[in-house]
Amino acid sequence: MKKTVLHEKHLALNARMSPFGGFEMPIQYEGIIKEHNAARNAAAIFDTCHMGEFLIQGAGAVEDLERIVSCSIKDIKIGGCRYGFICNEQGGVIDDQILYRLKENEFFMVVNSATEAGDFKWIREHLSNASSIENLTEQTGKADLQGPAAPKIFSKLMSEPVDEMKFYTFKYNYYRGEKVLTSRTGYTGEIGFEIYCSNDLIKKFWDDCIELGATPAGLGARDTLRLEMGFPLYGHELNQDTNAAESGFTRAIASKNFIGSSAVLDSSKRSRVLTGIVIEGRRAARAGDLVLDSDGNETGYVTSGSFSPTLGIAIAMAYVKPADVGTAVKIKTERGELAAKISEVPFYKGGTVRSDIRKFL
Repeated sequence: MKKTVLHEKHLALNARMSPFGGFEMPIQYEGIIKEHNAARNAAAIFDTCHMGEFLIQGAGAVEDLERIVSCSIKDIKIGGCRYGFICNEQGGVIDDQILYRLKENEFFMVVNSATEAGDFKWIREHLSNASSIENLTEQTGKADLQGPAAPKIFSKLMSEPVDEMKFYTFKYNYYRGEKVLTSRTGYTGEIGFEIYCSNDLIKKFWDDCIELGATPAGLGARDTLRLEMGFPLYGHELNQDTNAAESGFTRAIASKNFIGSSAVLDSSKRSRVLTGIVIEGRRAARAGDLVLDSDGNETGYVTSGSFSPTLGIAIAMAYVKPADVGTAVKIKTERGELAAKISEVPFYKGGTVRSDIRKFL
């Protein structure tokens, strides 16, 4: 089992550790709800050193990435980030990723930890001779600082101003005299930042953020936060056997030719849709639970479920046959059936993620 460079920090904070994506990762420190609320109302810091990072560059980089990734590449501005899928020939999702355009023909790609090795191999095999890929994962430290109080903390630590940073953009800054890559991205629905730097420097950043008031948060809170926003988690909402278009993330899919596009762009290939479900009471559904229609017929299955700390209700995401918002369904669990309704996502609509950063400085 791998460990991130912040592993000893987690143990010192008495974190409850568990395997995730091939790493031993913190699930919680003082409690999921406390950590969740810190990200919604103040600031939380997450260890994301387990994620994978690649550098893709060369004269053929744009053309190659247009073929490998589902989102449009050519119109990403230098300094911009974009979310998209890496698909197989059948339209299933090998991984979801975020691409940073560093220069005209130079890109930084962030991928999931469990798929990092496979992603690297797949991309390398599908690059032309006019492009190259380098795996920067082992030498890159990464952390996410998220929440309404994050801009104040971040601005105190960075040498250059951050007040001009817009959602899904990045800039190089300086922290403790070292050049770092920073982006206004995240996985919580709140305003925040991701930082990429050396392994030694990320340890200092972790400590500095906590000293300035950020709450250390684990994967438990990260999951409830992303679920409230309706964000997908690879291995749950996304996998190699599920058509990328069924996920509903059409903004990540361009009308172009890419690997798997013949299946992804063909609406006849979509038999289900990813949708939100609100459950009566506080009992949560779990991945794999069946979704039944009002007549008791199977209509789909749950991919993720949890109690929502912000909303005070049980929520879930599921692949089901198309149905209108408000349609009554039942969730078949090991302990019996739960009454529920189809819901739009995001479940939580009060996130600060797209807000003007200057309001928080």
